[in-house]
Amino acid sequence: MSLLIQTIINSIIEIIILSAIPFIWWLVTARKDTGYFKWIGLKKPEGGKQTASWTVCVAAAFMLVSLLMQYAVRGVETATSDFAGKGLAALPAILIYAALNTGLPEEIVFRGFLLKRGAARFGDTAGNITQSVLFGLMHGVMFFSSVGALKAVLIVLFTGGIGWFMGYINEKKAGGSIIPSWCIHTAANIFSGLCSAFVLFK
Repeated sequence: MSLLIQTIINSIIEIIILSAIPFIWWLVTARKDTGYFKWIGLKKPEGGKQTASWTVCVAAAFMLVSLLMQYAVRGVETATSDFAGKGLAALPAILIYAALNTGLPEEIVFRGFLLKRGAARFGDTAGNITQSVLFGLMHGVMFFSSVGALKAVLIVLFTGGIGWFMGYINEKKAGGSIIPSWCIHTAANIFSGLCSAFVLFK
């Protein structure tokens, strides 16, 4: 099976699995009040140029973080390892992977579900801190056994910090839309995929 087809299949499965809990939660608690997409923030962002500026700046920072992470985990099997050495031939699969295999499902879970539910219950600050810590931990735990405690902690701090900024932009600048963080996440993952495709780090 081609890399592109496999990436599309994996993306569909990932979206279904990671959207299941938010969707069930919405069905049980909010179905009568609002539509699912609005509830998770899959709507047009507010804020115009200011939101766009924040999005571009945080995307650039996330790409830098991605570069540092790629260097830290060089030689370790990662989510982008399938693209290693394939150059531009891997670009279509990288785009699908970045936007739909990781970007969209993770944004639905972390910024669309955990942040919004946490903020509704405990306030914006606690909700954003909680989702960003969990986002960072998810990335750090994946690499703990491969890179050791120190690098894993740095990964948690870097990705958690970016997660906090993405949550901040969504809620404080974009009117609760997850589109800005989805764009940021996608851009960073495209960058990581291209680094792998062109074997930037050996």
